Amino acid sequence: MEFAVPIVVALIAIVVSWKLLKGLVKTIALVAILVLAAIYVFGGFN
Repeated sequence: MEFAVPIVVALIAIVVSWKLLKGLVKTIALVAILVLAAIYVFGGFN
């Protein structure tokens, strides 16, 4: 269950950035969100 929170937060951030951003900025934001979520889930910030 502890892994669900960052995944949900990442999904919400992805949806918001998908709706609000355009072009290269959107791509960079999506990649950054996914990288940060992966680092958090796999133990980088623990």
